[in-house]
Amino acid sequence: MNKIKLAVIISLSVVLSGCFETRKNTEQLCESNPALQCDQLNVDDGQCRVPRTDLIWHHHETLSNPSDDNKIKQYHLLAEYEKCMTLAAQIQTLTPSERKSKRVTAVLHAQEEKVRIVSELEASNAPQTLYFLWSQTGNEEARRQFLQMEGSKMLDTAEMQYALATFYTNRDTEKTLYLLNRSLELSDGKNTNIDAVKTLASLNLQEDKLELAYVWQQVAAMFDVQTTHESNHALLYGFTQDKYKRLDMVAEQVHEDLESGKFRANAITIPNM
Repeated sequence: MNKIKLAVIISLSVVLSGCFETRKNTEQLCESNPALQCDQLNVDDGQCRVPRTDLIWHHHETLSNPSDDNKIKQYHLLAEYEKCMTLAAQIQTLTPSERKSKRVTAVLHAQEEKVRIVSELEASNAPQTLYFLWSQTGNEEARRQFLQMEGSKMLDTAEMQYALATFYTNRDTEKTLYLLNRSLELSDGKNTNIDAVKTLASLNLQEDKLELAYVWQQVAAMFDVQTTHESNHALLYGFTQDKYKRLDMVAEQVHEDLESGKFRANAITIPNM
């Protein structure tokens, strides 16, 4: 047999066996843990298998460790599964109407679980939980409590500085820029917030800080995110070729500092031309 074909067959068999093994393990997990309520998730349905599996396993983890972070993640997994199953419930298939009914039941279960999680989280005063309640459910009391923490060490993390920046985006541009930079300064280099990078590019452009806007746009591109097509550079910036090259060097240094967790906003030096 052709070696390439053999390699492909072997690879497929490994992938398929892994899928079957995961399904078997999930079924066993459901059977041994009635509290997971897998019977409400339409587990025999071929649709939405991946988000359902992710949800079941994380639910199991949450039952073992019911932390706010785990509950928040479970909420998002439920939302993802609900979205997938809502679409699946509308698919016209040759399956009996009972299948569609089970899909609707799964959607309703996901919605009820989201309500339950929110209800449990409302007793918390952790900053990340307050931000979740405010941003995801519009809880104004959570918003008030979160904003009262501004300036405290509780919000002095990469995630919370970015969260705070989202509040000021349409209220105070300079403060938003500061908070976005601070968020990146507090990151460890492993999970750079690309949304912060993109927002720095757009806000600096909005404020006519063209050199910084270009630098952040190039940094975003180094993270494989395109904010502005190169063909628009002349229209947006109008720099000389020499200036583009110098700013590219600045962007490369910023990218390197972000990757190593050493980024400091005041270290960005725009070359004089």
